[in-house]
Amino acid sequence: MSDSLNARLQGLVVFAKSKDKVSAFYQQTLGLTAQESEPTHDLLVGSGQEVVVHAISKRYADSIEIASPPKPREDAAMKPTFVVADLAQVRAAVKRTGGFLKPVKQAWRFRGMIVLDGWDPEGNVVQFKQVDPEA
Repeated sequence: MSDSLNARLQGLVVFAKSKDKVSAFYQQTLGLTAQESEPTHDLLVGSGQEVVVHAISKRYADSIEIASPPKPREDAAMKPTFVVADLAQVRAAVKRTGGFLKPVKQAWRFRGMIVLDGWDPEGNVVQFKQVDPEA
């Protein structure tokens, strides 16, 4: 398998009540492009990663309530982490797409990165990190 194919295979599947809202969040925060868009899913691709936003069934979706603003699902067993070029750009994208990013004063520095948690429009917790220019 080629290196470029291996890099592309790193990914995440997010199940969403509102596929379009969640898809817009990941496209804008991570700079991904919708390579495929079907009623059941969007395939978002860019810079060595894929995110599939998969619509959950209407029957199940109707039983899920999303608060406004969304509350983080902090009891999830996993938290995806993405390296981004600029946390300020992520913050602007988060505001446009209905998600949340913790204040910069809550960021921490770890292994040469500035790390900050947030969540998507449905409350799925996501971690963003950028290279720390002071490291």
